[in-house]
Amino acid sequence: MAGPLEGIRVVELGVWVAGPAAGGILADWGADVVKIEPPTGDPARMFGRMLGIEDGSSPPFEMDNRGKRSVVLDLTTEPGRVSALELLCDADVFLTNVRPGALRRIGLDFATVAASNPALVYGLITGYGESGPDADRAAYDVAAFWARAGLAHLLTRPGQTPPFQRGGMGDHSAGMTLAAAVCAALVARTRTGEGQLVSTSLYRQGAYTVSFDLNTFLLTGHCIAIGQRETMGNPCMNNYAARDGRRFWIVGLEAGRHWPPLCRAVGRPQWLTDPRYETARSRAVHAVELIAELDEIFATRTLDEWAQTFAAEPELFWAPINSVEDVVADEQFHAAGGIVYVPDGDSTVPMVASPADFSGTPWAPRSPAPRLGEHTEQVLAELRARDA
Repeated sequence: MAGPLEGIRVVELGVWVAGPAAGGILADWGADVVKIEPPTGDPARMFGRMLGIEDGSSPPFEMDNRGKRSVVLDLTTEPGRVSALELLCDADVFLTNVRPGALRRIGLDFATVAASNPALVYGLITGYGESGPDADRAAYDVAAFWARAGLAHLLTRPGQTPPFQRGGMGDHSAGMTLAAAVCAALVARTRTGEGQLVSTSLYRQGAYTVSFDLNTFLLTGHCIAIGQRETMGNPCMNNYAARDGRRFWIVGLEAGRHWPPLCRAVGRPQWLTDPRYETARSRAVHAVELIAELDEIFATRTLDEWAQTFAAEPELFWAPINSVEDVVADEQFHAAGGIVYVPDGDSTVPMVASPADFSGTPWAPRSPAPRLGEHTEQVLAELRARDA
């Protein structure tokens, strides 16, 4: 099960999460990904230590770098830069999230690399884009994706402080976008024979993530209100707590379709003709009152009991608000392919799967993340053999 990208050669110069995430997806899909690292290694190798993990492992690094080969090159030296260019001479794809200014200084910018390999697809992730006053500004996804693109604000309840982003959220989204863009450019190359520069930014990725809000503002000048649970205009699109304290989300987006099964599930069929709640508009007017009543009702049973009741109403859409432990224990998560087992010697290691499958060219993980420089001699020997 080599995957749809078997035979595609990728060189990655990626640090932390975004660039390596794109490379990790392509490696999952079967590409041969050679990861260039400095003598000190990708700093993401330190994630485990930063998270207080004492055994020397770095689970986030393992996630984004499995299946790759690691080559140590010192790109501050002429021999290191020459070796990098040699690697790129017959590569199909170059991936990087190093800032464009630094890439120019070491001679790995698009114009320089494309001159020696016109068929190369050059994939670039930046913080804020390739032009404008902040084009070469350093960024992590917490800054460009989470804070500056509006996510933190839109998820902040009035009067409260912004929530913290979970690790790598914007990086993984941008990595998936770049992986898709690279694949599109490879398709275009089959028609034109030429490579091209494809790029995304953490800022653009963040804006696209909240484009529901941004496009509404662009077209109408109207900002969608930040929801508060106690006053949601549609009480059927809200979260509630069961008797055991476990929370869940009711997803009743379509009034005519989703309101009647909710009324039946909570034992209030009379609400269907109650003037306060009969229409979506009247429910919005009386939202505070309705939410308070639903709170009282849902507090009478455990979530498992409500789950059985909800199961009798196929048109009642809902989901539990799961913890990490809940997700890992969820039978559906496993059935949906959420876990892959990565070969590691004579055993396997469970990891989160990248989120796409292929019926005709299925993929499977091939190896754990490489040790720093594990494949330097192997890859450089391949270069020597090619040039012989």
